[in-house]
Amino acid sequence: MTGLDVKNLSKSFGALKVTDDVSLRVEPGEVHAIIGPNGAGKTTLISQLSGQLASDAGSVSIGDRDITHLSMPERVKLGLARSFQITSILPGFTALENVALAVQARRGSSFRFFGNVAGEAELNEAAMSALAEAGLDDRAEVLAKSLSHGEHRRLELAIALATDPKVLLLDEPLAGVGGEDAEAFVSRLQTFKGRFTMVLIEHDMDAVFALADRVSVLVYGKLIATGKPEDVRSDPAVRAAYLGEEEVA
Repeated sequence: MTGLDVKNLSKSFGALKVTDDVSLRVEPGEVHAIIGPNGAGKTTLISQLSGQLASDAGSVSIGDRDITHLSMPERVKLGLARSFQITSILPGFTALENVALAVQARRGSSFRFFGNVAGEAELNEAAMSALAEAGLDDRAEVLAKSLSHGEHRRLELAIALATDPKVLLLDEPLAGVGGEDAEAFVSRLQTFKGRFTMVLIEHDMDAVFALADRVSVLVYGKLIATGKPEDVRSDPAVRAAYLGEEEVA
């Protein structure tokens, strides 16, 4: 099991400091939620962790490996996978083909057979396994553009799982998902607890408190609290800055 260390991470856009000296330790096997109001810097932070966005200062490590200056593909190969808030799937490809491409990328293969990767037995087997873990194996041959919104979220999860992750970065996986679909998604993520280290950004507080071992609160780019969900829920500073009396009642 692998943990994640973030030390003094900062990112500015012009005069605007979006993440400000952020430090946190995500323990191996832990689900660590990062919450905060819109504009707090959460997606910028997760983009820095994934390598999509270069940091101005600070460091990121997976286990004992400093990955601060590695690209996103290099981080994926070391076991860091991100599930995007906005779907990054190929709509004209089947669910199976989308996941098979992720398997292929993880193994460092070329994309010479870009349009037919799912025809390769080994890729197909690994992709089907990831789809099954995400609860989408019965939709393998359906074009991504024909999937429901909730199924898109599960496909995104399958793509992340297909990269053989050690650390999962989940950027609002429940965005736009409600009702029974949301409950089913949370239940599925609960089955991964202890298997992967997970960093979760999510506005659904029910999901956060159902999944997280610890919670960090980000406000205006700074972490103002970190602790167990029940402690963060009752923290007066957190109530004042973000959660509000009604949301934590």
